[in-house]
Amino acid sequence: MPSKRFNLKIKNKISSFKKEINVDPDKSISIRSFLLGSISQKVSNVENALGSDDVKSTIIACRKLGIKIKKVDAKTYKIYGKGLGSLSAKKNTILNFGNSGTLARLLIGILSTTPNIDVIIKGDHSLNKRSMKKLIDLMSEFGASFLPKNKYTFPLRMISSEMPIGIKYKSGVSAQLKSAVILAGLNSNGNTLIKEQVISRNHTENILKNNSQVIKIDNQFKKTIKIFGKKNLDPINIKISGDPSSAAFFTALTLLNPNSYLKIKNVGLNPTRIGFYEILKKQKANIKFLNLKKENNEIKGDILVKSCKLKPIQTSANLYPRTTDEYLILFVMAALTNGVSTFKGISDLANKESSRAHEMKKILKQIGIKCELKKNEMKIFGKGMIDGTNKKIIVQNLGDHRIAMCTFILGALTKTQTVIKNFETVFTSSPSFLKIMKTLGVKFEIQK
Repeated sequence: MPSKRFNLKIKNKISSFKKEINVDPDKSISIRSFLLGSISQKVSNVENALGSDDVKSTIIACRKLGIKIKKVDAKTYKIYGKGLGSLSAKKNTILNFGNSGTLARLLIGILSTTPNIDVIIKGDHSLNKRSMKKLIDLMSEFGASFLPKNKYTFPLRMISSEMPIGIKYKSGVSAQLKSAVILAGLNSNGNTLIKEQVISRNHTENILKNNSQVIKIDNQFKKTIKIFGKKNLDPINIKISGDPSSAAFFTALTLLNPNSYLKIKNVGLNPTRIGFYEILKKQKANIKFLNLKKENNEIKGDILVKSCKLKPIQTSANLYPRTTDEYLILFVMAALTNGVSTFKGISDLANKESSRAHEMKKILKQIGIKCELKKNEMKIFGKGMIDGTNKKIIVQNLGDHRIAMCTFILGALTKTQTVIKNFETVFTSSPSFLKIMKTLGVKFEIQK
């Protein structure tokens, strides 16, 4: 069930701080762990799973499809996998993905090649507005059907393929579409071949990597992924690290807040996820990665951040796949830095939880920041740190957790009177966000 609705009001400008924190566990890996554990053999163990609304939606969906999931403690689970092709549901069972595009795309990938699936698929108000055309086209290649025809938004009826056969796919910026093809290929006849045109996040491959009978990755030139269909998956044993996307918001807050220091412990630092940090390091931002180690084919470590003066931000289109979730907080940083910042290759932001660049432009306009937005580029004319004492920001219900989090930071740094409606959407990805902000000294009021 989604969290109860509430609005949030920022009450003060944040003071300097010196803290150590742990951010919420990685959402992408948490969702993938439950899905892959469900179609693996025997019992999988997941430690430090995220307790967000999106992950709860994942667990509910897996249980509806006949999988036993036992909660050992607050963040530890046992998943009693049934193997490939084993998920089942009565005809017209409703699967609700909530706010999670990741869950929607990945589970549809699994179900498209699972025998005898005929279900209704839907999401919340925000997810139901997002186009699933690319996903539907891909799963149709495997033989799945979606009704009504030529409708590309939820709710939809999905009927799985009777004779799934592996496909060839050239993947682009979307790791979710790439993962959907990988997962559909696992239970297809023959092999599925993916040629990665753009390097995107690779958590699905990393979880599967120990199954040499299932996946082969060729890293020469552009990455090629080969999936061998109809092979059994070994159980998963994974301990999930902190989410680098959640950490980015606290990193931004520290960099922009004078005389502040933050150590964020045990964060996932997968090279496909750290575009945000690479961009800022090029600007000489005071960010360091410490205590790096590799576990479960993922790199993790601590992030050390100190406040510093920043330069305008310039990003090229090739950085988009490694920075997808962090562009909005970069927009906020650009607004509060003197000079013109330019963000290229951002057209895909239009098909997120909201039309993100468009909505951020409206929010920044409320505090007098000029933005120029084209389909694939955003220019922000930054003014440096703003005194927002006599300014107001109101964010309507967009169902977009990233916009809510960004606006929170914007209000806390500038002392702008800020009201964010339906702030509970943040709990889809970061249930500890407000608790951490409170420890850093931000005062806020919850309005129910």
